[in-house]
Amino acid sequence: PLRWAPPDWAKPLSVMVSVEIEGRDVWVRPWLYVHQSSVGKSVPVILLDTFLHQNAVGDRNITDNLYGGDAAYRLKQEIVLGIGGVRALQALGLQISTYHLNEGHAALLPVELLRRLRRPASRNRSGRPSYDVERIRDLCVFTTHTPVEAGHDRFPHELVSKVAGELIPPDDLKVLGGERELNLTQLALNLSGYVNGVARQHATTTRGMFPGYDIRSVTNGVHAETWTHPAFAALYEKHHPNWMRDPEILLQADRLEDEAVWQAHRQAKADLGRLVREVASVELDPDMPTIGFARRMTAYKRPEMLFSDLARLGRIAERLPFQVVIAGKAHPRDSHGKQSIRFIHDCIRRLDDKPRVVFLPNYALDVARVLVAGCDIWLNTPLPPMEASGTSGMKAALNGVLNLSTLDGWWVEGCLEGATGWGISAAGASTTTEADALYLKLSEVVLPLYYQDRQRWIWMMKQAISKIGSYFNSHRMMRRYAAEAYIR
Repeated sequence: PLRWAPPDWAKPLSVMVSVEIEGRDVWVRPWLYVHQSSVGKSVPVILLDTFLHQNAVGDRNITDNLYGGDAAYRLKQEIVLGIGGVRALQALGLQISTYHLNEGHAALLPVELLRRLRRPASRNRSGRPSYDVERIRDLCVFTTHTPVEAGHDRFPHELVSKVAGELIPPDDLKVLGGERELNLTQLALNLSGYVNGVARQHATTTRGMFPGYDIRSVTNGVHAETWTHPAFAALYEKHHPNWMRDPEILLQADRLEDEAVWQAHRQAKADLGRLVREVASVELDPDMPTIGFARRMTAYKRPEMLFSDLARLGRIAERLPFQVVIAGKAHPRDSHGKQSIRFIHDCIRRLDDKPRVVFLPNYALDVARVLVAGCDIWLNTPLPPMEASGTSGMKAALNGVLNLSTLDGWWVEGCLEGATGWGISAAGASTTTEADALYLKLSEVVLPLYYQDRQRWIWMMKQAISKIGSYFNSHRMMRRYAAEAYIR
């Protein structure tokens, strides 16, 4: 677990608000962290904290652990986020024109707005107050990130009543959030005027899960300045000085000189070599193609796929040598993810450097920046359609690294076969058939190209920067949110 002290990063604010949990007042204190951009702008980030002496001992840990505890603990966190969040913003005197809910965790926010905007003078035949649902929908935007049923929080109505009290009359809550149980995604869908998934395919998947809702898509993007290696940044700056503020100009990266691109890549690759040497005491061959794989270790990411057939992997490496660098962490409660890491370490020992595989510990942003820039091939093997978007391959492409991925998430949009990278697909969805497709693509297409046609490889690097870097960035993503979701 990562431990951090809020006073080292943020400033406690002078207001506190309370929310009702299990009939008690639980106090919430906001902290302020100000993110400074390289162009002089600042973004306030408000963090919510219940570790206060005013609270009962059992309530102080509500904000301690992400995704920790049981259903009641999770619901308490979502009360703090959704209801406490609105109250904190009001207490701070902030006037909000649009609330953007990311995932269902914040779905109690529009419920709190409903309570504030109810019309007690206008009563229906049941004698209950009516609610200005359309006004709330005008205020709220909802982005869902989860393409699987298990990823959407649901709570029995009895638990909601026990923990949260009467948010709104129970019958109204059931109409908005589900008759049998409270589904926070359904609640957010009903109370948001604009709803989107984070890739085109993800939106299609979500429409199938929640038929009848207008679910659009804004494909994720990455912050180009953050994820571009200094050598590539200098190259882009030389030819396109405004590229950090307008990454769309990278569309012209296909006109960069081959040698300049290759030398920038060699510098990024050398930095990865130094990191591996320092952290793992392993020496990488700078002339050998390097495959990178780094992400949260969990079942649907299928980190074991590359190691499905160690004998076959060894035969490929004997004919066309390559090396692999892996990094990633499992959630403390994800037993399959932790088992995947054990399995990979066992495979590393059994392979005995044929091919050489390195697992970097303590995966974090500093490791990720070096890894996504310093590989030749970026491997991603999610089980379709469980990758809502994915972003690591976008970061890699900013540095001319070529993607090799199953066709899921953003890669369905970004893959131009043989130009920006390669797709892994097979008849059927089993890991076995896709593993076979991976081995075939690696041994018959990707590695031969690296060794036999360097000019074509560099051409593909430039296509990846031009086609992916220019589009799959946070500038384009935010412009779309501003134009389509925030201004309606």
